[in-house]
Amino acid sequence: MNNSQPIGFFDSGIGGTSIWREVHQLLPKENSIYLADSKNAPYGEKPVDEIIALSKKNTEKLLEMGCKIIVVACNTATTNAVKYLRANYEVPIIGIEPAIKPAALSSQTKTIGILATKGTLSSELFSKTSELYSKNINIIEVIGTGLVQLIEEGEQNSPEMDVMLRTLLKPMLTAQIDYLVLGCSHYPYLLPKLKEILPQSITIIDSGEAVARQTKIILEKSNLLNKSNLKPVHKFYSNADHKVLARLINAKKNNLEVSYLDF
Repeated sequence: MNNSQPIGFFDSGIGGTSIWREVHQLLPKENSIYLADSKNAPYGEKPVDEIIALSKKNTEKLLEMGCKIIVVACNTATTNAVKYLRANYEVPIIGIEPAIKPAALSSQTKTIGILATKGTLSSELFSKTSELYSKNINIIEVIGTGLVQLIEEGEQNSPEMDVMLRTLLKPMLTAQIDYLVLGCSHYPYLLPKLKEILPQSITIIDSGEAVARQTKIILEKSNLLNKSNLKPVHKFYSNADHKVLARLINAKKNNLEVSYLDF
């Protein structure tokens, strides 16, 4: 293992690039490889054993490509598979969970909303985290059915998305939440739409910054921070239509390499 090896990221598709952005912003010298498993998106509707098998496949591909640390940039994969990954692989594994704690501690109305996939909300890890911080807090959980598929199709700003979001958010607005926790790495791409729909009194939070900070801490502890002054190399791969991924990260403008890869 050497310091210049890349940070590996994987997600059930293109949404985890929201996590990649946060990590890249905090650690601009680091090289990176991103795998968008869009062929198998969304993970949120799949059984646990299949989520673990897909996470194993992605992890092994990133290790084969020489990654020094792996960021599971997917809430569903983290909540269902991170325990298995940490038990079976020697490289550091960073997970991502819904930011329930800061929302619960900061809420004035004592009512918060969590928008996440079925796979995340039904997981054992989510249940434990939720129980830990939900004393005296009313948590309105909503499964974001259909959201990931639309984002994967590049339709995050479509009229269909607008209708879908308004329907999903209605019970949260009725319950008078003051914090909305985004429990899927795809959902930060819905921020413009969410801000249109929700009143300004509702604070929207996700886990991206926390994941970036944790990645930096682990790299420092492992003495794996990249000290090189060479221009970092970022490679993005999708096993479906890589053009949607390229558009989302503005690959041409940002000079980012995006390719199709069968994995």
